[in-house]
Amino acid sequence: MDDLNSRLLNPDTRRAAFEETVRLYGPRLYRHIRSMVLVHDDADDVLQETFLKAWSALDGFKGEAKVSTWLYRIATNECLSFLARQRSSVALDDTDVERTLTSDPYFDGDEIQVRLQQAIAALPEKQRLVFNMKYYEQMKYEEMSEILGTSVGALKASYHIAVKKIEGFFKEVD
Repeated sequence: MDDLNSRLLNPDTRRAAFEETVRLYGPRLYRHIRSMVLVHDDADDVLQETFLKAWSALDGFKGEAKVSTWLYRIATNECLSFLARQRSSVALDDTDVERTLTSDPYFDGDEIQVRLQQAIAALPEKQRLVFNMKYYEQMKYEEMSEILGTSVGALKASYHIAVKKIEGFFKEVD
């Protein structure tokens, strides 16, 4: 067990260790969340919920998994919950994705990046999640398997299918 895990498990050092955890993993988790949740403010809200859930679940954290794996699992579940709530209220089309991205002051992409985000947004949530974790975060399939509770083979297949769908999206646009 690494030092951060042991400090998170110790009630005397928990608060300082958690503050360090937020500093260490906040930016990475934000990027992970933002790849699924298109709006900056929504991604910030999901990140805050992730850390609130992690803090309240610390008593159940045994330190058997890496802190990063545990946090990614919480963040992923929070993303999926947020998207389910959002889907039940509104469905985004390509125009909405483009308008959302280009009006966001934190988005600095060009037209190709907008098209890529539209293609990614058109994927089913699980494929989008796998694609983003592999493509943008360059996670190994084994780490993704721990976070998502899915076999490496299923993740590879999901990524391959997502890439094919994105390629198809670009062929249709051209």
